Amino acid sequence: MDNIVDSLNSAYQEFVAAAASVLEAKESSGGQKTAATDAALENFKQRWELFRVACDQAEEFVESVKQRIGSECLVDEATGSVAGKPGQNVTTGLPPISAVRLEQMSKAVRWLVIELQQGSGTAGGSSHSHVSPPFDARFSEDAAQ
Repeated sequence: MDNIVDSLNSAYQEFVAAAASVLEAKESSGGQKTAATDAALENFKQRWELFRVACDQAEEFVESVKQRIGSECLVDEATGSVAGKPGQNVTTGLPPISAVRLEQMSKAVRWLVIELQQGSGTAGGSSHSHVSPPFDARFSEDAAQ
């Protein structure tokens, strides 16, 4: 994360310096178009693009961290591993399930989504050999339902 912040900061500093160079070149040329102003503008354009790339990379990193945190919270919630503040009772209203079972259900849902997107999903009782059944008796949580 430090590398991303450093990269973004560096790109920003170079972008601001390039903007200042454009202004200085314009001022020294009396507002006329010269080779120096063209070079300063070209440098500014390159620094702007590099800054945008650094921003995009930082945004991608933030999104991946948000997804990871969301996944961890989902697993914690589903497995009952949510720890409350001292003195607070944490109730989710759902019985906890095993992380293994959560992963199985997640894979089953992904397969169904893929099938529906490909148009091969049918509403009738067709059997899917690669999709696990909705409930697996090996897991005590499912047997109780």
